[in-house]
Amino acid sequence: MPVQYSSIIEEHKAVRGKVGIFDISHMGQFIVEGAGATAWLNRMLTNNIAKLGVSQGQYTLLLNERGGVIDDLIAYRTGESSYFLVVNASMIDEDFFWMASHQDEQAVLRNESDLWAGMAIQGPDAVATFSKACPGAELPPRNGIATLPSGEIVCRTGYTGEDGFEFFCPAADGIAWWDKFLAAGAAPCGLGARDTLRLEMGYPLNGNDLSPERTPIEAGLGFFCDLDKGDFIGRDVLAKQKADGPALKLTAIRYTDKGAPPRAHYPVVSAEGTVIGELASGVLSPSLMAGIGMAYLPAESAKPGTSLQIDVRGRLFPAEVVKKPFYKPAK
Repeated sequence: MPVQYSSIIEEHKAVRGKVGIFDISHMGQFIVEGAGATAWLNRMLTNNIAKLGVSQGQYTLLLNERGGVIDDLIAYRTGESSYFLVVNASMIDEDFFWMASHQDEQAVLRNESDLWAGMAIQGPDAVATFSKACPGAELPPRNGIATLPSGEIVCRTGYTGEDGFEFFCPAADGIAWWDKFLAAGAAPCGLGARDTLRLEMGYPLNGNDLSPERTPIEAGLGFFCDLDKGDFIGRDVLAKQKADGPALKLTAIRYTDKGAPPRAHYPVVSAEGTVIGELASGVLSPSLMAGIGMAYLPAESAKPGTSLQIDVRGRLFPAEVVKKPFYKPAK
């Protein structure tokens, strides 16, 4: 087994079994505030911002006019008319440009990504780790946000399927806080382990499973698109797809036998030998020790139990469509 993958397995198991810490400087932070902030964000994002109470957050998506996904993000309500948005770092500039080009004069948008350092602490022991590193402080409830007396921001979300939180502090304090969480029991983990963890849960990765050419309806994320809240960018496309049914669906696929690890862009082949798509994501699952992946497939080929094959450099490995998630963490 390659040394790099052995390291990913160990980091993956640290999160599933105890607690791990990820550097999430690959995330960006936007502030939105003003009298028109709620109404404007509801026109920009798919979920219903107005349903959030103060200190609550939600998963949502930023779309183009064709209904394609520019980015997926978490939006937190920090006041009656103020919000904290956590976006993907690779999309900071594009997200900010898109939002600023549609900005409402009653909403102020600021990019504070350079001001914050962030880390995600994930795993069954995340709460205990927080208590050791931040004695006397309390974590917010699931999908909540809180500001500590010393100014740091804590968000109770995560993208691993485990309990956990994200911790944002002034950029200059990032290393010191990282060391505090390590001393409190967290094992350092990299993005390779984050990728295996999120894929086991069937969570999409922007740039792989989500793109400007694919809509949330095709990606199975219709739950995060409130078509009844009023107009928002891309809504008409989503409404039509929901009514008609999408031609393509982001589909969970698992090997039915041992095989070479699946990777993004490997062809997905029908049982009859026809190429019907390609993997958007793929990995050898450390929890299941089986190849898993996701691909956009024709709706008629996306039913659980459908037999498929994955083409790995000319070799075909048997697989089948399964329901998400691939793996359910212990509670």
